Amino acid sequence: MNVGIRPALAPRKTIDDVAELAGVSIKTVSRVMNSEPGVRPETRLKVQQAIAELHYKPSLPARSLAGKRSNLIGLIYDNPSANYVFDVQNGAIARCREADLRLFIQSCNGLGESLIDEVLALVEQTHVDGLVIAPPLSADRVLIEALDARHVRFVRIAPGEGDHPSPAVTMDDREAAREMTAFLIGLGHRRIGFVTGHPDHLSSRQRSDGYADALREAGIDRDAQPIEQGYNDIATGSEAGLRMLDLAEPPTAIFASNDDMAAGVIRAAHERGVDVPSRLSVAGFDDSQIAGIVWPTLTTIHQPTADMANEAARLLIDLLKGKETAPVTELAYTLIKRGSTAPAP
Repeated sequence: MNVGIRPALAPRKTIDDVAELAGVSIKTVSRVMNSEPGVRPETRLKVQQAIAELHYKPSLPARSLAGKRSNLIGLIYDNPSANYVFDVQNGAIARCREADLRLFIQSCNGLGESLIDEVLALVEQTHVDGLVIAPPLSADRVLIEALDARHVRFVRIAPGEGDHPSPAVTMDDREAAREMTAFLIGLGHRRIGFVTGHPDHLSSRQRSDGYADALREAGIDRDAQPIEQGYNDIATGSEAGLRMLDLAEPPTAIFASNDDMAAGVIRAAHERGVDVPSRLSVAGFDDSQIAGIVWPTLTTIHQPTADMANEAARLLIDLLKGKETAPVTELAYTLIKRGSTAPAP
């Protein structure tokens, strides 16, 4: 027995093999792979069938040399919520996989000059063709100006402002928060605590404004409501929840600006022996994975995070191909009712 001898690997299929099998030129194969126009449907189908039959995978370096592109897209983010980041990454990866591109993911810490240096170094060292920028970085004007100055193409997720010509994918955070607060009011709650999100995130202010809108519409004094600062993580949500529950007149409902903080509020309720939802209703925002893990499961706003990242990657790919793109694409949210909310006691 020949131990340790591996069978010879089959030779790697090339674009020439695809062209020969399909009976077309190499240029035509390249145009099909890059989804370029001007190829007849029957020819495109023959090339696609040849690619599938040969299990052909194009070489990224070869494609880069041919097209003067790296075929690499960058995703940059700075968000303490691991659940949010997970959804953003999955959405962008799925779209890049469909386009046979690679995604380079970079966590960027902090704002200001260190952020600018970090992002520009990423662009220069990896030669990414463009960037998908997640919040809160997508709202950083200094970063956007620095990328513009270097002619870097990018698409922003939830930038909050539409005064830049780059494509953006958004959701109406303010209206979603207003609807959630109105839902709690509709359950009979009149003392509704609110845990605000990270103060550097524009979406935090939008959600806080939506909460205030609903209270005003219902004739409820916002200044009389318990409001605590959070930083988009479970720990600060729990701390905020404990402070509210320890008040002489605790709220009957608490709305947190994201699911991680809402999970922290539920943890605080368990710690204080307060039953959710019979004595305290808890609501969150995002519909991240943790919303279905905590007990009781969390009433929340479903933000289509993965879909937003997927759409942002699609827009960037179209932008890189020279296609026209919509300046703003707004995706719909959904209020998801689960076990953490009930009529006011």
